[in-house]
Amino acid sequence: MTDKDSKTVEIEAATFRRLLAHLDANKEVQNIDLMNLASFCRNCLSKWYSAEAKEMGLDIDYEEARELVYGMPYSEWKGQYQPDATPDQLAQFKSKG
Repeated sequence: MTDKDSKTVEIEAATFRRLLAHLDANKEVQNIDLMNLASFCRNCLSKWYSAEAKEMGLDIDYEEARELVYGMPYSEWKGQYQPDATPDQLAQFKSKG
């Protein structure tokens, strides 16, 4: 790996950490809002993280990845920060389907 490649990996890792910190600081932004606006959410990041880990020979399952993305067990985060989706949010989500 070249120095430039190494720096690219460091930048990408720092950017990912910054994204997670931003999502953590903005818990009022619900997953369904993210899905409706950007077609991805915290759960998607967790799935992608787990899949990439497996590609690299590491066994990080979905729940472990979720805990990393959410900063706590998902069930705990959901109970504290995720209200039920509104009818409007659900309708918008279903219309993209």
